[in-house]
Amino acid sequence: MTVLYHDSDLWEAVMQRRKLLAVFLSVTAAFLAGEIALIVYYAGLPYQDPNGTWTIAVACVIVSLYIIFCFPFMGISYKRSNAYCKMLGFISAGLRESDTAPFVGIENWLVRDGVDVNVATFEAKNIKREETMVRQIYVDGEKDFPPFEEGRFYRLVLQGNLLLAYAATDRVKTAEPPAAGIRQE
Repeated sequence: MTVLYHDSDLWEAVMQRRKLLAVFLSVTAAFLAGEIALIVYYAGLPYQDPNGTWTIAVACVIVSLYIIFCFPFMGISYKRSNAYCKMLGFISAGLRESDTAPFVGIENWLVRDGVDVNVATFEAKNIKREETMVRQIYVDGEKDFPPFEEGRFYRLVLQGNLLLAYAATDRVKTAEPPAAGIRQE
């Protein structure tokens, strides 16, 4: 059985999130130190000093640069890293289920709970009705996509619809015979 996640994955993701947070906090500390220095300098100037104008302009530029830094950094980098850490935390504490199903195909990427995932589709039998459905299984976008072959059955270990481990079986899906009255060419 090929296991996609190991204990070190969670540790590496948490360390990456801590580094991103450390960068943000150091930039915030530098911003606050600069702003406090400008406020102290401005407060020490005499009334209507010409240096007051450029001090206010520099303070506004620093605030603008800080805001421009904060939104993309915290809104993209840190948010994605935090979502990935949450997903790995849920994997280590969540319930697992097993399934054996034939691989059907690959669909487009999508974002699930803030994490990029590839979508692999497998056939699933409906218990209440005698029909087959297509089940979407999410494969982590940070991991290599498994070498699934169409029509081959795979044993899957899942949490929700997230693939944790897989193993190929010897069973291959056979072609279904055509329905009565339909001619194939």
